[in-house]
Formats: sequence, structure tokens, C-alpha cells
Amino acid sequence: MGKFVITKRKDGEFQFNLLATNGQTILASEGYASKPSCINGVKSVMKNAGDAKRFEAKVARNGKFHFNLKASNGQVIGSSEMYESQASCENGIVSVKKNAPGATIEDKTK
Repeated sequence: MGKFVITKRKDGEFQFNLLATNGQTILASEGYASKPSCINGVKSVMKNAGDAKRFEAKVARNGKFHFNLKASNGQVIGSSEMYESQASCENGIVSVKKNAPGATIEDKTK
């Protein structure tokens, strides 16, 4: 089972990372002004990760692959790392689909 880890950046914003069972980050959020907004982002990932239509795979200018997970309103709620191959990127999407819905939440801001 995956795990969401909530942290606070040096600039005071909150963010979360979704970690796979092996501890690798498979999805990262943007910065949030408040912790409740960050937690809402986590809940949105949990809700939307099961819907294949919410994932948008992309190719960066450097030729590497990555994906975004979007909410129903089209807003990006999480982004992946850069992958060397399209297959690795697709595996990342599968991992988010598998790990996000039942993931635990660890708050490291306390």
C-alpha cells in the first residue's frame, strides 16, 4: 500500500508526495498555502487516481516522459518524475492507480 507524505517547504507552502510501497516517490504535488488545502489535494488524488481519463502522459522537450494527474475540473493535482521511456512512464501511472486509493497519510509538519 502506498503512502502520502505531507511536508512543509522552506517558503512555508505545504506539499505532498505519494510514495509506492518501496518508498519511491511516484507523484508530487504543487505547493499549497495551507495544510487543509494540501489534505484536500491528497483526497482528490485518492478519488481521481482510479480514472484512466484523469492521467495525461507527456513528452518533455528533452525527450523524457512524464505524466500529470488532473481533477475533474482539469486542474493538475499531481505530477510524476521524468522517465527515460514511455513504458516506464506507463508503469508509473499504473503504480499511482494501484497505490493512491488506499494510501495512508503521514503528516511530517507536526
